[in-house]
Amino acid sequence: MVAFGVSCTLLAFWRCALAAWALSPLARPGGAIAGGGGGQVIRGGEKERWVQARSVRKLSGRVAQPRGDYHWSVLNIGPLRLGTNLLLAPIAGYCDLAFRTVCRELGGVGLACTDLLSPQGLLRGTATSLDLAKTNDFDKPVGMQLYGADPEIMAQGARWAVEHGATVVDINMGCPVDKVTKKDGGSKLLTDLSRAAAIVARVVQELERCPLDADEWRRRLGSAELINGLPPRGARIAVPLTCKVRLCWHTADYEAGRACSPHLTRALADSGVSAVTVHGRTTEMKFAGAVQLAGIARVVDAVNGRIPIIGNGDVRTPEECLTMLRETGCQGVMIGRGALSAPWLFRECWAAVQGGPVPAPPTQAQQIEIIRRFFRLMREHRDDRYAMFQISRRMSWFAKRLAVRDDGWRESAKPLQEAVRLARSPEEVEEALSRFAAGGLRTFDTARETPATGEPHEPLALPR
Repeated sequence: MVAFGVSCTLLAFWRCALAAWALSPLARPGGAIAGGGGGQVIRGGEKERWVQARSVRKLSGRVAQPRGDYHWSVLNIGPLRLGTNLLLAPIAGYCDLAFRTVCRELGGVGLACTDLLSPQGLLRGTATSLDLAKTNDFDKPVGMQLYGADPEIMAQGARWAVEHGATVVDINMGCPVDKVTKKDGGSKLLTDLSRAAAIVARVVQELERCPLDADEWRRRLGSAELINGLPPRGARIAVPLTCKVRLCWHTADYEAGRACSPHLTRALADSGVSAVTVHGRTTEMKFAGAVQLAGIARVVDAVNGRIPIIGNGDVRTPEECLTMLRETGCQGVMIGRGALSAPWLFRECWAAVQGGPVPAPPTQAQQIEIIRRFFRLMREHRDDRYAMFQISRRMSWFAKRLAVRDDGWRESAKPLQEAVRLARSPEEVEEALSRFAAGGLRTFDTARETPATGEPHEPLALPR
């Protein structure tokens, strides 16, 4: 009788276990974890990883709730294979060489793009355009983004970009700013698809006329590589062309299912474009409202794997990066405004994408050293006047993260913002940063502040 009772108990246990398994995601089609739960799988000569999504995963003290399993592979753009599938967006007025350098030093960046470049300014050699396009050997791989509406001028601008170090040339078809759209550039091209097609065709033609040899490619690859290796002696490979678009111009068209982006992206692939980045908003939305992940997913479905689609919009945390990848099916993620207050976001997202532990965010003291590094790089690559103007306007972004103490409590960073804004020299900016790192500038009552030591507090060693 005892044995019979034990048998019944075991039978009941196994029935419960089987019922639980039938309800689990792993029992559904596509739910099994290839390679045994996070191992590596070799397919077609390319290394792919499978990341097992658990019901609740803790990321640096934050809780993420993944939906099912996420599979990622390398991101190829034409002949290029990027080191990661994360890209720094070309944000007008923000993505200078100093900021790109800081993001790269902190890790996780597969490709960084310059600010929006006017091909007319590049061809005329205006100081502003040349400063925006400035790059160096460390700033690789780099994409140079052009905006405009004249196919011939855009083509000559693309040649200029290749001759001045571009790893990738990008055409902006998504900027909603009036200054750009009133000249028929940016997202205005979404309303004139024939003009967009003419620009792409002419730029592709020009890029094929100025391919690069092995030595040139070696200088501009950085963490990327050529899929088939460097070309042999005498052979050359053209720089790939990409485009950045929005869902469409009118929100009503998107809501009615008439967005032009799926059709446009198919046409771009036919014309020789190697990848397309889709910002998940319409032009009328600009940067308001929530990004429409379903709209990006429609573009992914439309191209059916012919070229990679890169999702963009509202990625400020590793969790949001994973959501973008899972819910749209895109092959990469472009991060813009989310990185302005946290240039270390790429390394956090890259760790999450690979399924590993996400590193803790920098401490307040380390964030100060990152800001200090950024400020000094601006002085080095441009001049003191530029650095003073930029650090004043950028402190409002950095303050969003500085306002969170290392113990999780929030405090005001406005006294630091004000001290930097009122600084009359680079030395006063440095002094304000040191005072905050030493515990001061937490209130506007400076008489009670902790005196600054004048030396960086808890320096952060940035990888080169």
